[in-house]
Amino acid sequence: MCELFAMSSRHPATVQMSLEEFARHGGLTGPNKDGWGIALYDDRDVRLIKDTHPAADSACERFIQDHPYATPFALSHVRRATQGGVALRNCQPFLRELGGAWHAFAHNGNLEGMAEFAKAQTGNYRPVGETDSERAFCTLLERLRPLWRGDATPELAARLAVIGPFAAELRAFGPANFLYCDGDALFVHADRRIQADGTIAAPGLWRLARHCAEGGELAGAGLRIGARGQEQEIMLFASVPLSAEGWTPLARGELSVARAGRILG
Repeated sequence: MCELFAMSSRHPATVQMSLEEFARHGGLTGPNKDGWGIALYDDRDVRLIKDTHPAADSACERFIQDHPYATPFALSHVRRATQGGVALRNCQPFLRELGGAWHAFAHNGNLEGMAEFAKAQTGNYRPVGETDSERAFCTLLERLRPLWRGDATPELAARLAVIGPFAAELRAFGPANFLYCDGDALFVHADRRIQADGTIAAPGLWRLARHCAEGGELAGAGLRIGARGQEQEIMLFASVPLSAEGWTPLARGELSVARAGRILG
């Protein structure tokens, strides 16, 4: 099963060491050899890097390690193909424009029946590839589209009123762990995943909060402060813990919203 990683930080931060450990799950210590990708937000734009090679053996991944980008939001995915062949169009995260903002999405799980369901749901959005994950993303964007008609970012409560029911509906199709970011907030939905003993059960995602006083560094989680001399807060999410720290498992159906390195609400 695929693996997810996401970060929200108070000040732009790099994800070098955590991404390095995460990449090992993409073909070295894990079975996810069918591609990978990462979306790094930068002001109103996004750097999207994807590759069909395993993350553990990817020149693109090594480039990020050697040239880390500081970002307030990062979403990453290593793939084990279930629906759709090994092709760049099927690698995640997926990125689409809506309301003058870049929206990124990555999913972990296998959603049986999503293709038929999405046919009547996607409206103005069509998948480029063949994955259940991209079809789910197109469905979500179509439901959010009415909120993004104006120039301002929709109220958080209005977005949650769409994303929450969507996540609950998605769980009926199979494991539905997903990351979604609209440049203003990071939405993380936890469900079930294949555990070490082969069972499909919660937790599907884990969370780690890190805090660093002015001028320090975040050791262990593998994050460096992007803005020196400022107090830093970081929230990490991953399919499995990436460091020997106090990661918290998320309950099935839990929807977390992060901004500036903190959980909102």
